[in-house]
Amino acid sequence: MAPSALPRDAAWFPRRLQQIPDAPASLWYEGDPSRLPAPARPSLAVVGTRAATRDALEQTREVADRLARLGVVIVSGLARGIDAVAHRAALDAGGVTIAVLGSGLDCLYPPEHRELATRIAATGAVLSEYPPDTPPRLWMFPRRNRLVAGLADAVLVVEAPERSGALITAGAAGDQGKEVFVMPGRCAGGRNRGGHLLIRDGARLVEGVDDIVADAGWQLGTLWPGKDAPGEAAEFSLDEYTRTSGLTVSEALARLLELELAGEVTRVGASRFRTRAGRMLT
Repeated sequence: MAPSALPRDAAWFPRRLQQIPDAPASLWYEGDPSRLPAPARPSLAVVGTRAATRDALEQTREVADRLARLGVVIVSGLARGIDAVAHRAALDAGGVTIAVLGSGLDCLYPPEHRELATRIAATGAVLSEYPPDTPPRLWMFPRRNRLVAGLADAVLVVEAPERSGALITAGAAGDQGKEVFVMPGRCAGGRNRGGHLLIRDGARLVEGVDDIVADAGWQLGTLWPGKDAPGEAAEFSLDEYTRTSGLTVSEALARLLELELAGEVTRVGASRFRTRAGRMLT
């Protein structure tokens, strides 16, 4: 899949990114730009250290899995450790995840995550503000982190030492007026010191998905039923879909036709649709 350019005035350019300071003039992407989170669809950036402990990786896997099943878009930076686990958990749950790179798409870093990036692009998107052949540079990763925060409603820091890129993402979220959540960990060894300093500075301490959903104020499980959600399929109107997706009427009709042909939704009236039972509407 060849990278494509998405200028800032394009219909699919994420509206959240249009509103941040120093918004990119364009994005390069692999995947489906219609999967980029619309303003009304909840999204969470999940970040943390590359050298994560087993407990932190398990916490990340549980949070990303459960939120993805509830329809929350998981955003991260495709780095080793916390980022990669968050992406994989969202994919394994059948959810949507977005990866933002600190390099061009043809110079992916770390290179061993090429297969993971391909999986992400198949159901979500891999993004960069740099042209495809741009090699990674150290200064690009802190710049990248403002986009990770910008695509999300809030940032979750799972495990981060005092000097961590995750703290740069949290700082960008604060500058953008967004909530920062921190999962506390053991004090020994300093692996969580950065997160604990964020809590001292006003970040919200959360212990799991229920805390995140409550503090973010999300109403989940209505138009965004999770992959394994029990019960009947969700019925919705075209007007409801345009409001929750942020699409125009013509864009929404085109997307719903794609979903109908794929068997994900069924038309039940002139302007009413129903999701397949237990499936996520995107």
